[in-house]
Formats: sequence, C-alpha cells, structure tokens
Amino acid sequence: MNLRSHKALITGAGQGIGRACAEVFASRGVDLVLVDKNAETLEEAVRAAEELGAEVTPIVLDLTESEALAKELERLQAGPLVDILVNNAGFDRPGILSKIDRQDFESVLAIQLTAPLLLMKCLLPAMRSAGWGRVINVSSIYGLIGAKGEIAYSTVKAGLIGLTKSVAKEAGQDGVTVNAVLPGLTRTPTIENFMAARYKEAIIKDTPLGRMAEPEEIAHAIAFLASEEASFITAAVIPVSGGWGI
Repeated sequence: MNLRSHKALITGAGQGIGRACAEVFASRGVDLVLVDKNAETLEEAVRAAEELGAEVTPIVLDLTESEALAKELERLQAGPLVDILVNNAGFDRPGILSKIDRQDFESVLAIQLTAPLLLMKCLLPAMRSAGWGRVINVSSIYGLIGAKGEIAYSTVKAGLIGLTKSVAKEAGQDGVTVNAVLPGLTRTPTIENFMAARYKEAIIKDTPLGRMAEPEEIAHAIAFLASEEASFITAAVIPVSGGWGI
C-alpha cells in the first residue's frame, strides 16, 4: 500500500490515533500536514514522522477557531495538493441529557463535526479537480449504538457518519472516496489517564477479542482506506472495535 507522491492532512496528530496515523502514513511515503493544538506533543509527532522519511508541515491550531483554520487552509492550497484528509481530532465532555451543558455540547460539535465539514469543504474541490482523493473520518462505535452519559460525543459521532455518507455521494463521480472508521476502546493517553478502570473493564468484557485496540491498529485501517486497494470503497462505515458494539 505504497502512497508515495501523496500528501495527507491529519488532525489531532499529536498523540493517540492521530500520531499513529502520522507514523503509518510516513512509513508508506506520504508527505504530511500535521495539525494539533498542543505544540509539545505535535513536535514529538513531527520528529517521529521525519525520522521515517516524511516531509512534514506542522500546524499548531485550535480547530474551533474557524478564521485561523481558513487562513491555514488558504496557505496550504498554494502548495502541493493535499489529497488525503484524516479528520481525527476530538475530545469529550461527558454528561447525561438532563445535565449536559449547552456550551460543552457545542464545543464537542465544533471540533468533531463542524471542523471536519469545513476541512472537507475547503480541500475537496482540488481533490475533485485532480480526479483523486481520500477522506477518512474517525467516528466511533458510540455513533452507532449511543452511550449513557455520552450525549454530546455519541450525537456528534453519529452526525459524522451522516456527513461522511452525504459527501461521499457528492464526490464519488470525481474519483474521491469518503469513508468513516468506528474505533472501539483504544489505548490512547486520554483513555489510559482519564477513564476509570471499571469502565474499561466493562467494555473489554463486551469485546469479543477481549482487549482494547492499539492506536496503530486503527491507523492501519485508515491507511488501507487511503490506498489504491480501497479504490472501490466509499460511503463505508467500518467498525474497528474488536467486535464491541456490533
């Protein structure tokens, strides 16, 4: 699945699934635009990708700042075509319906649904003109099954599935595929540091493979969807969950 001559923009690239994507793509010859709001973790991800031979453009940016995002995208469009987009950035504001704060809900919406929409709106025209492009949106199993106490996250991840399918219908005639992956429980710093052990244990118990995913396992699925081997896959919603939630 060699992807030399392509350029990928990956959001949330400083750690977890995003950083794993950066390293997997770098190992396959892709030049990278890595976006994260944390300068320190982004620097580490850039260094790791460069050691694998990638040419890397780092962008320290809060994706909810739409004006700053628009300026960065305008600058990028003056250079080589970004023909792979991985919408991975996200965070969570847990809460049940009766207690979810509107501001928290809208903050999750902004980074996990509005930002992907804006990125696709900006980058897809050039992909379509070139006759080739790949968009992979990182949703979640919660986007299919919902989750108690995860009103914002589950709702937004379900919306990302709908956005994926809708854009796929628009872009397919021009050789651009748009797909979504649905990770299950994954060993990211957020899960390791902030999720209570009892919740992790309950999910693993309900996962047929009996463990959580490593970030690289999600990244390999994303890289496959970016490859020529996946050239006839679009509007697909692919669980990468070890069987959890299916």
